[in-house]
Parts: sequence; structure tokens; C-alpha cells
Amino acid sequence: MRIEVFTPDRAGEVRQFVLGVLEGEGFGYDLAKDSDLENICGYYIDNGGVFYIGTIDGDVVGSGAVRRINSKKCEIKRIYVKQEFRGRGFGEELFLKALEFANIHYHVVTLKTDRTLIEAINMYQKHGFSVVNENDDTLFFMYRP
Repeated sequence: MRIEVFTPDRAGEVRQFVLGVLEGEGFGYDLAKDSDLENICGYYIDNGGVFYIGTIDGDVVGSGAVRRINSKKCEIKRIYVKQEFRGRGFGEELFLKALEFANIHYHVVTLKTDRTLIEAINMYQKHGFSVVNENDDTLFFMYRP
């Protein structure tokens, strides 16, 4: 898998990829949660973050992003891999690429995930993230580089 920074010419493809992965996990489009996909450059890159895509033979098979919250704090988001490419370490590669960016630019890194995504939760904890809050279906994590 090759990891590259998102470019606007891939917006439709990336949006379709993310929504497809979410649908495959049983999550439908949510305007409040998924509006970032309408302007990836504006939401992430132009705001002090980054959005990575993982490609194989030019096709998007994974993603990972960092969103700026303020000058010291960011959130890792959109760590996704297509179902047929899971189990090869691609999700962890994308996560570590996002974490590397976050470590360089921010003092506090946060993320949240659905409590049913056990493999993701284990990966986050393996890399030093701790649960700082939770609600019925979401775990909130924090990490300080």
C-alpha cells in the first residue's frame, strides 16, 4: 500500500470509499458526523491537519486523517480500510502516519471510536492512547506525545 496526501481531484472517490466502509460496518451517512467529506481540504488540510489515503494500484483502499482542534490539540479521524484489505497491517500503517503528523504539530492527540470496534481499540491502546470518557456507544481516547 502506498500512503499519499489527499488531493482535491480524488474527493469523489475518497467520499465514496469512506461511506462504503461505514456502510459495510452498519453505519449510515450521518450529516453531523460526515459533513467533513464535502470539503476535505477545508476541513483538514487548510485548517492545519492532514488527510491521507492508502492506495493499491491507484485505487483507494484506506484512509487516515488529523483534524486541528486548536493550536495544541488535534483529533485523529477516518482510520478506515476496505474489508478485503484488512488483516495486512494497512490500518495500523495509516494510523501511525497520522500519529506521526500529530506528534510533530500538536501536544495532545484525541480520537473516538465505536465501542464495538475491538481491533481498533486494541491498536489505539497498544500505541499509548487511554480512554478518558465514554458514552453508550463511543469511547473517547487521549494521548500526549
